[in-house]
Amino acid sequence: MNLAKISANGQITVPVEIRRQLGLKSGDKILFLQKQNGEIVVSNASAAAIRKAQATFAGSADALGVSSEDDIQALVDEVRYGKGR
Repeated sequence: MNLAKISANGQITVPVEIRRQLGLKSGDKILFLQKQNGEIVVSNASAAAIRKAQATFAGSADALGVSSEDDIQALVDEVRYGKGR
């Protein structure tokens, strides 16, 4: 169990063990999520954003027929320069 004290300004120091487990470093942001059962979960906001983006884009490469770095570069070139270049 880890305990943190709230300062008069509402600040907390995240215990080192928790920082390590969440992969947090100075300047990172943490996310507080309330589950349906009322439980509060603390998460690394950057990691949560990456997981959300991964879930959002899952299957997009297959749908676009992208299977290699060359395919990605072709899509970037198409967006930058238009078709036919």
